[in-house]
Amino acid sequence: MPTHSETRRLPYSPEQMYQLVADVARYPQFIPWISAARVRSVTPEGDHAVMLADLVIGFKMFRERFLSRVTMWEDTRRIDTEYVDGPFKHMISKWEFAPAPDGDAGCEVRFAVDFEFRNKILQGAAGLFFHEAMQRIVRAFESRAEALYGTSGAAANA
Repeated sequence: MPTHSETRRLPYSPEQMYQLVADVARYPQFIPWISAARVRSVTPEGDHAVMLADLVIGFKMFRERFLSRVTMWEDTRRIDTEYVDGPFKHMISKWEFAPAPDGDAGCEVRFAVDFEFRNKILQGAAGLFFHEAMQRIVRAFESRAEALYGTSGAAANA
């Protein structure tokens, strides 16, 4: 089962990064291999909200749709994603956005993902490029933040 985690220090506020990651409907605009996204519902549940979202991933001849449950805690700036239906045995990801630890401007972004495809051939292929793919996805979020907020993070939320 491939797993990946990393922590990045970025010049954007935790709120800006939280909003960027929570905007699942826009993922096809900037994340590699995501060709479509549809938010089915967003349901407030006390201190958090639960989004059900379909994503279509594709590369070369492979194209699959999967449904995810995205739990969003805006107050604590945390987003957890769980696989519901599609080509995976399981898939979870976690995002946390915290103020920079030394009091400087910006934030610390923590990201972790763990998944396994049902199909052994897909799982084997994914294992070959998994870490590079995860790094490309994290860089895609960074590039999107720069496009939305500028290099210093001081631009208004888009």
